Amino acid sequence: MLNTLIRACAHSNDQKERAITLFHAMLSEGSVLPDKHTFPFVLKACAYLFAISEGTQVHPHVLKHGLGGDVYINNSLIHFYASCGCLEYAKDVFENMPERSVVSWNAMIDAFVQSGDYDDALRMFIEMQRLFEPDGYTLQSVIGACAGLGALSLGMWAHAYVLRKCDPNVGSDVLVNNSLVDMYCKCGSLGIARQVFARMRKPDVNSWNSIILGFAMHGQGEAAFEYFNCMVNEKVMPNSVTFVGVLSACNHRGLVGEGQKYFDMMITEYKIRPVLEHYGCLVDLHARAGLIEEALDIVSNMPMKPDAAIWRSLLDACCKMNAGVELSEGVARQIIELEGDDCSGVYVLLSRVYASAARWNEVGLVRKLMTNRGVKKEPGCSTMEIDGIIHEFFAGDVSHPQTKEIYNFLDVIEERLQFVGYVPDFSRADTVDKLDSGKQYSLRLHSERLAIAFGLLNLKPGVPIRILKNLRVCSDCHNVTKLISRIFNVEIIVRDRVRFHHFVNGSCSCMDYW
Repeated sequence: MLNTLIRACAHSNDQKERAITLFHAMLSEGSVLPDKHTFPFVLKACAYLFAISEGTQVHPHVLKHGLGGDVYINNSLIHFYASCGCLEYAKDVFENMPERSVVSWNAMIDAFVQSGDYDDALRMFIEMQRLFEPDGYTLQSVIGACAGLGALSLGMWAHAYVLRKCDPNVGSDVLVNNSLVDMYCKCGSLGIARQVFARMRKPDVNSWNSIILGFAMHGQGEAAFEYFNCMVNEKVMPNSVTFVGVLSACNHRGLVGEGQKYFDMMITEYKIRPVLEHYGCLVDLHARAGLIEEALDIVSNMPMKPDAAIWRSLLDACCKMNAGVELSEGVARQIIELEGDDCSGVYVLLSRVYASAARWNEVGLVRKLMTNRGVKKEPGCSTMEIDGIIHEFFAGDVSHPQTKEIYNFLDVIEERLQFVGYVPDFSRADTVDKLDSGKQYSLRLHSERLAIAFGLLNLKPGVPIRILKNLRVCSDCHNVTKLISRIFNVEIIVRDRVRFHHFVNGSCSCMDYW
């Protein structure tokens, strides 16, 4: 009877805390002992509530009652630890299991995906295939890993696996198809994402959200608005995530009026209370459009405290718009107060603000402060996939097996750029007090330049170069990539920290607004 009550609370929307309370009462009274059915329900509630303290206290009781080898309980422990961000604990449980099921492998693969360890997720998937046939849940996680890596060919392989080897019900499963839509969007293949979406029998709100967010990150605002209208016409109620997608679409196109319209519509028509993500989109939308005072007004009138991401978008806008040193300093202080010294990008942006104002003493002080506090600039990293292999490049990298060929080809690219009149933009060079020749050399070694050279050397003509970058593309690399796409007649698709850039024949899909 207690198990039935605990299960009901664990599965409810608003009574999950009572599942933990009932479990404590069971232990305190001692008249009824927990069994193998009790623990999975309690751990489910702990996972949903991110109740790390309570869940880690449940684990010893599992061992105390001699249930440490139970596969169902261990699966629940893996899920609990992964949900609470304790990946190492989840791995320990998995590795010490005397018996594993498909669910055990699925839980562990998903744990890696949720923590961003996509390579480990795929390695575990390969290992799993020696023992079990993957199911729909497995493929969802694998497709999610491919999305995280931007690995299109691996994602297409997973899609083909679903269609050829899985039960037909898996191929039509809405969750699997949502994963596919998300993966194709994040791998830069919007056309296939649209095809997958169009073939879904009954897309749910998450399906619509995935395709709208996909259009937004590719800068296709009109398509995002069109799909939003279709969603409403299909009587699917938009939710909070839907409006994050629509507002992001406005943001990437600089549509301030449209963004304000959808923000107001969310509140008045759909009675959705704005959260930090919505305000973040609205602030960034105004700031990037040069309306910094309006953006600051939004921050001042927000019903919650702005986070570091909002202040960072303001600082980035101040840097680009030359909004003034004093304002930039004030914004930077807000970020440092929130994040401490774990915010190297703030120091870099502030350094550029001082450099733009020719305040070279402050530039030196910022760099000295970074050194004294042990703050290191986050290194630029670009990855690309060729024939199922992920290749990784850091700025100035010399570790790749083809380093010699890559650097020789960079010289060829440089000559061709000079021939068409390329002039470097030093505003994003690593050190503002270098001589121009030193700045230019540091720019040409940015990670995406190395990846582009590698792609030109190794991909067949007509195959797009697809690059995933951990930082926002700098203005000089943006200009250079446009020129390379025209000079070498190649399509280059770059997914940076913020959005996608499709470079074709000397122009970019962002229309130089990013």
